[in-house]
Amino acid sequence: MFRTLIVEDNDNFRHSLSEVLRGTFPCMVIDEAGDGDEALEKLLHIRPQLIFMDIKLPKVSGLYLTRIIRKRYADIVIAVLTAYDIPEYRDAALESGANYFLPKSSTSGSEVLALVDSVFPEVCD
Repeated sequence: MFRTLIVEDNDNFRHSLSEVLRGTFPCMVIDEAGDGDEALEKLLHIRPQLIFMDIKLPKVSGLYLTRIIRKRYADIVIAVLTAYDIPEYRDAALESGANYFLPKSSTSGSEVLALVDSVFPEVCD
């Protein structure tokens, strides 16, 4: 079973990303969290292979979460997906342990799907 966690405070964006992923990877189990505390709680119960992480979150920042997750679960792939497409955020995300940095404004749904397929070609095999 392939698990993905979407950590995003914008309900519409989170649900849209979830639908795009489900449409292409019907076997993918997708969990969602609207803030950092909820994400940490879900990590206690599920073990995703992939996390899409927003940077700006209520309560706990996505960069802080990324550092915590990276220390505890080195094998989880983390893709930071943010509205802030600036070099400082890109550098901070990668230094925090993110594997990928995807600007929301210039990343299409097909690019997200291509990323998943390239990193996990066996998702629905």
